[in-house]
Amino acid sequence: MYKTFEMKEIGHIKSDFPEKFGIPRQSGLVKELKAQIIFEPEFNDYNAFKGLEGFSHIWLLWEFSKALRENWSPTVRPPRLGGNKHMGVFATRSPFRPNPIGLSCVKLEKIEQDKKLGTILHISGADLMDGTPIFDIKPYIPYADAYPEALGGFTDEIPKPTLKVIFEDNCDSILEEEKRLGLTGVLAQDPRPAYQSSPDRVYAMDFGGYEIKFSVNEDILTVKNIEKNGEN
Repeated sequence: MYKTFEMKEIGHIKSDFPEKFGIPRQSGLVKELKAQIIFEPEFNDYNAFKGLEGFSHIWLLWEFSKALRENWSPTVRPPRLGGNKHMGVFATRSPFRPNPIGLSCVKLEKIEQDKKLGTILHISGADLMDGTPIFDIKPYIPYADAYPEALGGFTDEIPKPTLKVIFEDNCDSILEEEKRLGLTGVLAQDPRPAYQSSPDRVYAMDFGGYEIKFSVNEDILTVKNIEKNGEN
């Protein structure tokens, strides 16, 4: 009989992604993406963060809170393989796992002491949806955590998507520079499912309070329109 135990949510992520579509498939792919970690009062003790300022990167352990299932499958179909090839769940980072736990390495930009919210961690390169529960934080230690000679399995065979991003009619002018850089980085990674490639299809995603509409033709992604949510 296996053991079960309860994990405590120590905080949550505040990011520009209200939904899963568009989120980078791995942390660190879009370094321009900014986010914050807001802590629950029970764990918002200044002493808990003593020494963390000396680390440039941290590990986040979190919950796939929007991918919870009663049962699990030993195989999954990774989207980057076209969604039609099965791999063992433990050979992937699929959210559909025996335990819905995610792991991300992000850059720690700064530690802020807010009068109302207490300690806030400002991070970049996160691949988490807004509101994602955070279970734990650990420092990234280069001499122990970095393996430049490591093999990437079947992921080494997958072409790394890099699209040229074009904004029609300068529609990106309504975005502040930080959001524009983050959005451009996200779109350059090609957020579409691998099995969708129609150049005539217009996709829509929410990002930072805006609805982004775009299409992709070969290696060029064209942003058709950017509109603040609630204005259409």
